[in-house]
Amino acid sequence: MIDLLRLRCEPQLVVQLLRKKDPTYDGERLVLLDDKVRKLKIEVDALRSKKNELARLGRDGISQEVRDQSKKVSEALQLQEELLEKTLVEFNELYLFCPNIIMDSVPEGTKDDNVVVKEYGEKPSFSFAPKNHVELGMLNGWFDFEAATRMTGSNFAFYKGEAVRLVYKLMHFMMNNNIKHGYEPFLPPYLVNEKALIGSGNFPRFRDEAYQVLDHNLYLTPTAEVNLTSLHRDRTFMASELPQRMTAWTSCFRKEAGGYGAAERGLIRIHQFEKVELYTLCEPENAQQEQDRMVACAESILQELGLHYRICLLAAQDCSFSSAKTYDIEVWMPGQETYKEVSSASNCTDFQSRRSDIRYKNAVGDKAQFVSTLNASSLALPRLLVALMETYQQPDGSIVLPSVLDSITIR
Repeated sequence: MIDLLRLRCEPQLVVQLLRKKDPTYDGERLVLLDDKVRKLKIEVDALRSKKNELARLGRDGISQEVRDQSKKVSEALQLQEELLEKTLVEFNELYLFCPNIIMDSVPEGTKDDNVVVKEYGEKPSFSFAPKNHVELGMLNGWFDFEAATRMTGSNFAFYKGEAVRLVYKLMHFMMNNNIKHGYEPFLPPYLVNEKALIGSGNFPRFRDEAYQVLDHNLYLTPTAEVNLTSLHRDRTFMASELPQRMTAWTSCFRKEAGGYGAAERGLIRIHQFEKVELYTLCEPENAQQEQDRMVACAESILQELGLHYRICLLAAQDCSFSSAKTYDIEVWMPGQETYKEVSSASNCTDFQSRRSDIRYKNAVGDKAQFVSTLNASSLALPRLLVALMETYQQPDGSIVLPSVLDSITIR
């Protein structure tokens, strides 16, 4: 949620900033509805006071005049209360669909306007035509996408043999890396409730992308960001307890409705995938430092694995709904001859903490303020797996993985 006080003090500026993030969002209507709600509350309070005053007058005997006046006030109060309730529903629905406001350092525009701010390493060269991961997976017996389709549906993966061992090696490797960088490990439930999804900003806007467990009003988590936001919901920290740095490994589940092109076959875009998440709660003035820390943590994984990647500062309209500033880490995939995002590191400012009521105080007795929340993938496993397979493929189709993974044994 954005700060309503700022909306009221700088309505034109806020509407302009919202348009920069999402040109389709009706910020003007949000301003009008907020103003209407506040005026209706004043009118309802005035009518309630009047009704109470007339009730006091009637304690010593009600005159016909007082009785008639009381009836008119009660009727007017009922109408205004109904109108207020209806307007509040309209306002709250629009307010929950309101995206976060983009920071000044974020460039305007769409995905085409993203800015490459760093490149690491060089694209690998081959003395042969490199295969893509689907071909490599078939040669090595690592996947069975047909079996996954038969038992579940399209765009699911069935890992086999060495691929399974590699998945667990990579998850172990990434969790160890994140712990080394100061993030405390968590293993949350895979099921979350609606309130958790609202708090993180996934609901109501992305309700259609969630898998629901019927009869239980629970949902499969789309990302551990949801779980870690909800972990400290309705809590107030002391400033001395911040930052809270967390990392979690979960399977993630997303419908991601829409067409899947040839470039997104195999593991590039699937409905269920493993991901290690970074999540931080901190004081607002430290948010940029924490975002840089997250990016560095995710980068270190790719560097140790010897993968070529670049970092992009996302343009306004390419940032996620909850984000005020995002860096994407994109790894080079030789078999696809393109970069694909394996991590998004986002500063969500106080957007999620307002929805989840997570605050902090500098000292006992001080007014509580909202924390800043930040999240990053560290990393999304399927695309990391693709990059490793395609980067370290051999002429005969075999794959020789980086030696850094040799010390991790999965039997």
